[in-house]
Amino acid sequence: MTMIAIQDSSKTEASAFAERIVDEAVRQAEERGWQAVRLSEVARSLDLPMTVVLERFRDMDDVANAWFQRGWRAMLASKPDTFDDWPERVRIEHCLQAWFDAFSAHRQVTVQMLKTKAHLPHLHTWVPMVFDLSRTVQWLREAARLEARYGTPRAQVEELALTSLFVGALSVWSTDTSESQRRTRRFIDKSLRSGESCMRWMPGAGRRRHRHAEAQL
Repeated sequence: MTMIAIQDSSKTEASAFAERIVDEAVRQAEERGWQAVRLSEVARSLDLPMTVVLERFRDMDDVANAWFQRGWRAMLASKPDTFDDWPERVRIEHCLQAWFDAFSAHRQVTVQMLKTKAHLPHLHTWVPMVFDLSRTVQWLREAARLEARYGTPRAQVEELALTSLFVGALSVWSTDTSESQRRTRRFIDKSLRSGESCMRWMPGAGRRRHRHAEAQL
């Protein structure tokens, strides 16, 4: 039996409070760049004591982490009723594009956050970045409802392929000024179509096609 979570108003208020801080930090970053934003200035702009802000965010890297969680939530958002009937390639494309769409209005600031995390002297952010990339790929697999169980050969190949796809798409997206992120969408679509033909030879692909065919009857 699935347990139903009880809404905690204090947690809801804390979440809304954190979102306000993140939104204000991004707003200031749009004006002067991410590296120029200071938590003290964010707190002052929101008329909040700095001690209160520090209870939620230790530094600007924490704020960036909260910002990127919005991408995970976008991937995991409610899906169309027919989602399970879509081909895996289409489900992956839908979820991956949701990540990029979540940040499209603030693409330059988002890229600045990533560059700050990857800056050479910031060694303390490098290892977390690797784990965050891994988590993003895992959430992508969950959101796209891929069937292969964690740790199986197919799942491992999927993780490597999706990691490469995400990094490649991120590179394209970082400079994508086309309407509706057309260049990024084209890259994702082309990459997934190429990968789809390769994955047909992976163990279990035949069973999946058979089940999908049965579902169409």
